[in-house]
Amino acid sequence: MAAKVRTLAPSMTRSMQRVAETVAGDPAGCAALTVTGLAELTGTSEATVVRTSRVLGYPGYRDLRLALAGLAAQQASGAAPAVTPDINVDDPMPDVINKLAQDERRTLADTAACLDPTQVEAAVTALAAARRIDVYGVGASGLVAQDLTQKLLRIGLLAHAHSDPHLAVTNAVQLRAGDVAVAVTHSGRTVDVIEPLRVAFERGATTVVITGRPDGEINSYADLVLAVSSARESELRPAAMSSRTGQLLVVDCLFVGVAQRTYESAAPALSDSYEALAHRHSPDPRH
Repeated sequence: MAAKVRTLAPSMTRSMQRVAETVAGDPAGCAALTVTGLAELTGTSEATVVRTSRVLGYPGYRDLRLALAGLAAQQASGAAPAVTPDINVDDPMPDVINKLAQDERRTLADTAACLDPTQVEAAVTALAAARRIDVYGVGASGLVAQDLTQKLLRIGLLAHAHSDPHLAVTNAVQLRAGDVAVAVTHSGRTVDVIEPLRVAFERGATTVVITGRPDGEINSYADLVLAVSSARESELRPAAMSSRTGQLLVVDCLFVGVAQRTYESAAPALSDSYEALAHRHSPDPRH
């Protein structure tokens, strides 16, 4: 909880930070409080408590309160600390593997349930017809942006990934109607991604956002929003890392959809790219 609060505090108001710091500092005490009690303790409002709960990743205060009670019980029992919500510091590796696999499966299923097929279809249509595609992302989301770009390049589309915020804005200025800009951001509040997407939006490009926060600030500049599962956080596995599973599912949906729409040109382009790289793979199994 303390790690989560440190990560998310910059995106909170001062009153929300007071609530977050209070629950992180005294999980047991706060678990015993009603929403009114916690608001009075922190000198805030009930609405602020509820908003803070949602920023911390819980649907409402009731869910946050249950999480605090569980955390307090773990602390009281002296159980081994958890490095993720399901994995304890002393878990054997077979258990770690199985628990992570279950978490990945849950993230994929939740993302599939979150995705609006109509929005995905519209994004595929725009990408398939685009003159040029720019993709923005930083950190873990930047890796996803690169993955989407590489896939599109392999089937003959003109796509570029931009992780440098200055270059991203510089390139966004060149976009116009008929181009597509894709932003990948779990929080929906990453300034280095919001800024180039805003510029692309103002230039008339079709803008697509892949995010775990459908209410994020960046969606003000989105023509299409592709929502992924809002991943659970832990100190060693922040949401930006674990959400990548859902983001990559969206990327694969977009890639396959575009490949379907452009199959006559995509198939030869993919074959050509394989052939161009074949000589870089040694036939000798010892290499």
